[in-house]
Amino acid sequence: MAHVDRGLYLEDFEIGKVYESCGRTITESDVVNFAGLSGDFNPLHMDEEFGKNNMFGKRVAHGMLGPVIMTGLSNQTGLFEGTTIAFLELSIKYTAPLCIGDTVHLEFSTTEVRHSKKPGRGIAKYDAKLINQEGKVITESEWVIMMKSKE
Repeated sequence: MAHVDRGLYLEDFEIGKVYESCGRTITESDVVNFAGLSGDFNPLHMDEEFGKNNMFGKRVAHGMLGPVIMTGLSNQTGLFEGTTIAFLELSIKYTAPLCIGDTVHLEFSTTEVRHSKKPGRGIAKYDAKLINQEGKVITESEWVIMMKSKE
């Protein structure tokens, strides 16, 4: 059975339109699994007693877990399914801690779309934000993604 692209093509993304994902709660398992995958066992993330005495007053999730979850949430929207060619660039700004128990969602908007010299592809830029249950922006990010185009 052949794959059918269900995501949007380059031309389908509207400049300035805000797209939103479903929510997802950050769990203890997320933090433990990310520590194992990344090798980052910093007590800020792993030691409950250490966490009680840090500037946040509790353990916090790894900062890099946020952008990883952002890309997962973007794919869960279905907007990129089968039409993404490559994730080319990512800039990250951390604006608040990502905490175990936070329920986060992704909001992103297209800021630029341009066709490449090669047919069937182009570059799209997005401003993306990971937002918690209180409406607080946890992570801001600019994405540059090569997408399939109709031309």
